Amino acid sequence: MALAGAATGTFRPRIITASADTSDTHTRRRHWKAGEFPFSTTSPSSGTQRRKPRTTERPPPTPPSKGKVDPEERGRQRHWKAGEFPAAAESQSQSGRRGRARTPIKNVKKRLDARADAKAWACTVTEALSDRIDAKNWQEALKVFAMLKEQPFYYPKEGTYMKLLLLLGRSGQPSLPRQLFTEMQQQGCQATPELYTALIGAYCRSGLLDEALQLLDDMKAAPLCQPDVYTYSILIKAFVDAPRFDLVDAMFKEMAERSVAPNTVTQNIVLSGYCRAGRLDDMEKLLSSMLDSATSKPDVWTMNIILSLFGNSGQVGLMEKWYEKFRGYGIEPETRTLNILIGAYGKKRMYDKMSAVMEYMRRLAFPWTTATYNNVIEAFAEAGDAKNMEDTFNQMRSEGMKPDTKTFCCLINGFSNAGLFHKVVGMVKLAERLDVPANTSFHNAILAACAKADDLMEMERVFRHMKHMQCAPDATTYSILVEAYRKEGMTDKMYALQQENPSLVSTDLVMV
Repeated sequence: MALAGAATGTFRPRIITASADTSDTHTRRRHWKAGEFPFSTTSPSSGTQRRKPRTTERPPPTPPSKGKVDPEERGRQRHWKAGEFPAAAESQSQSGRRGRARTPIKNVKKRLDARADAKAWACTVTEALSDRIDAKNWQEALKVFAMLKEQPFYYPKEGTYMKLLLLLGRSGQPSLPRQLFTEMQQQGCQATPELYTALIGAYCRSGLLDEALQLLDDMKAAPLCQPDVYTYSILIKAFVDAPRFDLVDAMFKEMAERSVAPNTVTQNIVLSGYCRAGRLDDMEKLLSSMLDSATSKPDVWTMNIILSLFGNSGQVGLMEKWYEKFRGYGIEPETRTLNILIGAYGKKRMYDKMSAVMEYMRRLAFPWTTATYNNVIEAFAEAGDAKNMEDTFNQMRSEGMKPDTKTFCCLINGFSNAGLFHKVVGMVKLAERLDVPANTSFHNAILAACAKADDLMEMERVFRHMKHMQCAPDATTYSILVEAYRKEGMTDKMYALQQENPSLVSTDLVMV
């Protein structure tokens, strides 16, 4: 029956069309996973109709009402405090629903500091040499320089030898610079006037004036290494410090013969030497020649030298006269100049003028430095005015000014002159807490305070501590000790000091 029905029915051939097999073909050719592409991959025969394309714009989302939190935004709550991450709120408002704001980086400052402090895993030999030279460690610098010469890339340079010569000269090593200079010439480096000048400076710092003059003759014999004004200035400074003013005059004569004009620095060096030696006539002649010169006009350093001369000697009238003269020459004072005036007025107990200079500094925006306060404290200390001295020190610390060794020396002397020895102990402890360098002057102030208080046991303990700290005693140290022992009639102790250091304790000082 089934076959009969089929035979009697109309035969329609099956035609395979693309629409009939759309789902199967689409499934076989797709290159994405199910559910990955945004629209459905099912065919129309599956019963699910594909969405028509949008012809109108989607309305903008309604902003949430104030006080309510959008459910989608609830999971994106910030994990930092308000104001901690500056651009968080702004970035979220601008991005909207496009994406979540970046997570803030925690400990930003700590990471930046760690990155800045990070160093390479290895330091080059040249960098190590530069570090040793900057630290003024001449022994380590020479060791690193020996390592540098063993490197295959090493090439001798005049600049490296120049730095080493200056370092050895400032370190008081006169023999090593000469060896280094000879080695440089053997390496094929060309000697320059700067290298000769550095070697002469090393000799002058060690007091080897004859060797320095011999090296000057070698310079004059070399056509490309003629001495200049800097070479002569170094030699003149050494002769002034000696003092050997006959050699100073010889250097000026030689400079004139070689047409080397002295500059202001050279003239200031000689002027300072004349002031220390008390040769006022030569000082005035030199100053007059500076005023008439075109290459060595007086400057503020010249002004400070002259004012220091008369201020330290207590000649306040001459100091004020020369101050007005320099102002007439068009030279304006600096902070150090005004500090010299304050110190001179303080020593003469002219407190009204001292205060006027300090007010002048404030009015013209000159900073009050540590030296300014030291001059005021020293003035009150010499007068034994402990109250004003202590008030000045407290004001100094309240303004953030760091006291130095001279500050505490003046304080110790002031409290000792006022008889407040318990405050002397307090100042010594405060200096230790502030890590103030305890040099020879600092120990001398403590020794003088102990001697004034008739506490010889503490004085001897401070003297032993001074030698233990490798702080070399000077003539003032032994003078304080000898006077304290003479006051008590301890001639045996005075004789022991004379045997300990005969160069600083003379026989006349020991004899009663």
